[in-house]
Amino acid sequence: MTSMGEPADASVEARDLDSIRRGWSPLKFERGGGFQQTLRGRVAEHFERSGGRPRDCTEMYVKSAILLGGCVILYVTLVFFAGALWVAAPLAILLGLSLAAVAFNVQHDGGHGAYSDSPRINKLASLTLDLLGGSSYVWARKHNAIHHSYTNVTGHDDDINIGLLGRLSPHQRRRWFHCFQQFYLWVAYGFLPIKWHLFDDFRDVLRGRIGGHRFPRPRGRALLVFAGGKTCFFALAFGLPSLVHSFWIVVAFYLIASFAQGVTMSVVFQIAHCVEEASFPMPQPGSGRIASGWAAHQVETTVDFARSNRWVSWLVGGLNFQIEHHLFPQICHVHYPALAPIVESTCREFGLPYRSHRSILGGVISHFRWLRRMGTAESP
Repeated sequence: MTSMGEPADASVEARDLDSIRRGWSPLKFERGGGFQQTLRGRVAEHFERSGGRPRDCTEMYVKSAILLGGCVILYVTLVFFAGALWVAAPLAILLGLSLAAVAFNVQHDGGHGAYSDSPRINKLASLTLDLLGGSSYVWARKHNAIHHSYTNVTGHDDDINIGLLGRLSPHQRRRWFHCFQQFYLWVAYGFLPIKWHLFDDFRDVLRGRIGGHRFPRPRGRALLVFAGGKTCFFALAFGLPSLVHSFWIVVAFYLIASFAQGVTMSVVFQIAHCVEEASFPMPQPGSGRIASGWAAHQVETTVDFARSNRWVSWLVGGLNFQIEHHLFPQICHVHYPALAPIVESTCREFGLPYRSHRSILGGVISHFRWLRRMGTAESP
């Protein structure tokens, strides 16, 4: 059974976490007041009562086969059989959506150690990110060690830092053009995978930094995986299709698929954290202490959405149950719908604000309003 009290994911080695944490002033959380112990005990009782396994779920293996098989079919059809634009363009969009679904489900659970009890199987699942053009090595440090430890803390959570282009936190500097960000950021989200494929991972590895946080550069096998993953991705995205089509056609359809993937992945993240209902706490000056316990902090900075929509849950890998995921990142996401009532009732018992939007649209509207607010409000 996974421990809920650990701020960082166990899939990142302890020496790496120590190195990462030396890159900024460490934050401290208040005592949990019994919330995390109570919730952890109730979730453990749920698995004992139901007889289910937190990981190695048959449903997860079946889903992985469907999603990965679908990606292969779409890719082969697009590259070798789609001769007309009216056929190829929708296929490219579907491929981008399928790539996002693989990232949400297979890679995400594997990267958190939630896919299987076997570290090797988890590693294999996490490596799908390298085939998608990212880096499982960099992601584990950026997402697991930093975002999951210090969610929505400005200057610490690099996931809410998109540079000059946007203001997602009230503690970030506002620039004059941010008054339009509720309109243009939706388009910018589509280009994030391209920036990630071609620039971000290389920059982070060369610098040994993620934002302002140091991390160990990959060496040995990890470096080979990084280089091999990028090589495979570029071969699949550009090399192989260029044997069949002109290079500029290949680039155009790479942009279409990546744009669809980027918008989908960005929106799912943003409506879970960068919305009106989520908090953006800052540490107390001098002490570096967050006013809440770590588990309570995860609840306060996170919002669920579309919990009753099974299709959404299936496609986004349970990330619509974002509160449950942040509290139990090493439990397979197929269990989140069953854990949500336990988490919600325990939050109410301890006076914590459990927040959820009834639909994706509700989350999108809240994110739009938050962007508008951040583009016009100067103070927190």
